[in-house]
Amino acid sequence: MSDINSDLILFNELVEVLISEESKNPVAERIDSHKLYESLDLSLNDSPMIGDEFKKVLKDVIVSTPKTATNLFFNQLFGGRQSKAVLGDLLAVMLNNSMYTYKVAGPQVGIEQEIIRKSCDLVGYGSQSNGTFPTGGSMSNYMALVMARDSKDPECRFNGISKSLVIYTSEASHYSNAKNASFAGIGKNNIRYISTDDEGRMIPEKLEEQIIDDIDNGFIPTYVNATAGTTVLGAFDPIDMIADIADKYKVWLHVDGAYSGSVIFSAKNKHLLKGIHRSNSFSYNAHKMLGTPMTCSIILVNDKKQLHDSFSNEADYLYQTDGDDFNLGKTSFQCGRRNDALKFWTLWKSVGTKGLEQMIDHQFELAKIAKDYVRNNSDYTLYSFDDSISICFNYKNIDPVTLCTALYEHQATVVGFGSFKKSTFIRLVTINANNTKKDILNFFKVLEDFVANSPELVTEEMISSELI
Repeated sequence: MSDINSDLILFNELVEVLISEESKNPVAERIDSHKLYESLDLSLNDSPMIGDEFKKVLKDVIVSTPKTATNLFFNQLFGGRQSKAVLGDLLAVMLNNSMYTYKVAGPQVGIEQEIIRKSCDLVGYGSQSNGTFPTGGSMSNYMALVMARDSKDPECRFNGISKSLVIYTSEASHYSNAKNASFAGIGKNNIRYISTDDEGRMIPEKLEEQIIDDIDNGFIPTYVNATAGTTVLGAFDPIDMIADIADKYKVWLHVDGAYSGSVIFSAKNKHLLKGIHRSNSFSYNAHKMLGTPMTCSIILVNDKKQLHDSFSNEADYLYQTDGDDFNLGKTSFQCGRRNDALKFWTLWKSVGTKGLEQMIDHQFELAKIAKDYVRNNSDYTLYSFDDSISICFNYKNIDPVTLCTALYEHQATVVGFGSFKKSTFIRLVTINANNTKKDILNFFKVLEDFVANSPELVTEEMISSELI
């Protein structure tokens, strides 16, 4: 077996390679997926690979892997690198605790619970609130749906679903809702997709109309998924108005804040979550706006009894000491669970709540810089709106799919595209809190220079009349 000390020396050497590569080549050289196994030695063989040969393979993999922490990565709803959070994640790997019992996790349980307690306070939940760390935003939404199902049909945990349950979400919501309806036994055909306004927000009046129609037809309204930061436009559903409807018809309200729910930390932007304290559950991802390494997702519940009722199960071989409040497996979907709390705690501890607030506000400032640039340049068309860190635009009416793909293939920058209603556009996200105004303006310069040097992009075949 390898000696841990020598492997840590190798690790530091490889990290130096990564950081150097990020500086010299902020966009990794793309390997065509069809040539991946020809380009890199990813094989697993009977004989061991050791020494310099092993080191070389690791370096090759590092150099070829997309770099998500650089100032030219704008593709996903995460990016950047917060060093104190990386420190916490590395410590969690070395400690290798599982988070199901106090016996094996010790003070790490307290760290997780402190994050949950402070988060519940920021949301405005009461003394009976609690939460847990699922594996991601999709799992957070799934856990909320299971609790809603069990709340409406308590016997289903023992006998299976016996009622005609229906659930509601906006047409711009995350795709996990469809999967989760299937997993929970409710069925994809029992999802009602509610219309959105021109800014991508759920229309409350349409929600109530659908609920009334379902009740008239013998269905049981069970769950409403509101979104705090839709995946394309970054829109915030009007939570307070939706909560009025959820209260009226006794429907569970979950707020999916995976993308932008971290605005709970910002006094300036928290108004986008007005009414959040009235929800039954709320989730946010610290690996998005807060820059914590993947994955770091938190789901909070207004009443911890719901979490316990849906996910607790006795296991004498496991829960042998301490009480339920310290044995976190009693309220988790999983049994074995890595420590995702420590990396967020080391970040939060090192910068304070005020520091997290500054990170959130900075991202909105970067978004304003990007939007102002697009608005003030006649070669651009803006599709997005204020109160979002998604900047959706097109440049010179060039097909956005073609342009984004070309930028990626030529290692210029990494940015994605999206669609809303009948428009398709480039989607730039200012989620990397390490970026500056210079970095945002540099993105546009890179894009413009690339197009100027790629006349083949501006052809009739590649221009979509629908974008005008």
